[in-house]
Amino acid sequence: MQQPTEPSGEQPPGSGAGKAPEDNGDAMSGNPYAELVSRLRAAWLSGKTRPMEYRVAQLEALGRFLDEKQQDILEATTADMRKPFFESEFSEILLCKNELHETLNNLSHWMKDEHVDKSLVTSLDSAFIRKDPYGVVLIIGPWNCPIHLLMVPLIGAIAAGNCVIIKPSEITKNSQTLMAEGLPSYLDKDCFTVVTAGVEETTRLLENKFDYIFFTGSPAVGRIVMTAAAKHLTPVTLELGGKNPCYVSDSCDVQNVARRVAWGRFVNTGQTCVAPNYVLCSVEMQEKLLPALRKVITEFYGPNPQESPDFGRIVGDKQFQRLQTLLRSGRVVIGGQTDEKERYVAPTVLVDVQPSDPIMHEEVFGPILPIVIVANMDEAIDFINSRERPLVVYAFSSDDKVVNQVLERTSSGGFCGNDTLMHVTLTSLPFGGIGDSGLGMHHGKFTFDTFTHHRGCLHRNMGREALNALRYPPYSQQKLGIVRVASEVKRKDACTLL
Repeated sequence: MQQPTEPSGEQPPGSGAGKAPEDNGDAMSGNPYAELVSRLRAAWLSGKTRPMEYRVAQLEALGRFLDEKQQDILEATTADMRKPFFESEFSEILLCKNELHETLNNLSHWMKDEHVDKSLVTSLDSAFIRKDPYGVVLIIGPWNCPIHLLMVPLIGAIAAGNCVIIKPSEITKNSQTLMAEGLPSYLDKDCFTVVTAGVEETTRLLENKFDYIFFTGSPAVGRIVMTAAAKHLTPVTLELGGKNPCYVSDSCDVQNVARRVAWGRFVNTGQTCVAPNYVLCSVEMQEKLLPALRKVITEFYGPNPQESPDFGRIVGDKQFQRLQTLLRSGRVVIGGQTDEKERYVAPTVLVDVQPSDPIMHEEVFGPILPIVIVANMDEAIDFINSRERPLVVYAFSSDDKVVNQVLERTSSGGFCGNDTLMHVTLTSLPFGGIGDSGLGMHHGKFTFDTFTHHRGCLHRNMGREALNALRYPPYSQQKLGIVRVASEVKRKDACTLL
């Protein structure tokens, strides 16, 4: 659910900027955000965000924001990209509430020290993992799910006890305004703030020292964010995009496949990072799938999708122009109509697409579905593995062995068999990429863990010094033998007698 690789022609943060000042922490000379970062760091160092009661109060305030601003959220996303209310309420509100309730239901358990196994030497001591907040974190959101993809990481960051700077996308102006003007009245202003910034301002913001950065967007901009973070050795989560393949075997329910693939491709007008980016199937399956897709598109959006209240628009002119260029790949067999004034691109299916075509070399991020012909499953797997690892791999087959083969023989951030997108609705599953499609993960407890430093702790008794004498010089073989027995971790037997 994020921006594709350079999808909009927007200048990425950091490009064209001068050399960043030398690292002197938050007190960065002339940086317009240095004072803000310092203020939040002082609040974090005071310990204000650490108590569970404080975290719960702020999370409950987020819940009130989602409840009281629900209509405003629906209207803002409609104004930005004519997103249907149904899709907005599901993705921008319901899924956020699910994350929020999952966190509130489990926070006391997540925060507890995790006691770990000990050796004979430390058997009388306390060994545990303390769940510490990182400190001051930066969350940079995308435009395609402008509320959800800020709120979900924000929930985890607050739950983990951090102070947070939130940077919404400037492309979805109505959603940005809602977050900037509405959210601060619900949260503690000493610890949480919303920054509205374009490319130049975001570049300056990234010059500051943060303790964690969570970025959702394109791989190209993700590299810039990671470079800025590296200057301060700041850890990052990068939720990026990818060319998500969708293999359809010859053995499947074609009508069900058409519904699930069409929904996954055309929801939010195709502007999601987890949409199937292309279908891999045999010539025989393509002949069956095309009429099924044509029928389903009509069922979903009527004979003229441009008039459908359930089909949105492309977010901006640059994104629209990019999609018009991609339509030149292959041959249009369904849809293909565009309206520049409305930024409308019809639900479209392309055939005769070649691996070298432009549409196969960047994330589509629009309502266009290319079909690439393969002879069989093995060829499909080879095709997938010859490319950068995607955010998700989809596989459809009535034969579970086929689905499992695709799962076992490919690598991706996530996987979904016999459906699309639904894996991201589960707070119990981690969501994140691998390689070009991202770094790190979130959702549910995984978000809490992302914004938590797992601090290894050993608390020993001040007495019983005689037990420590064995490790002190002068050394001897006798001492070494005793230390080895007391400290050694032995491998369990490879086989067990029944």
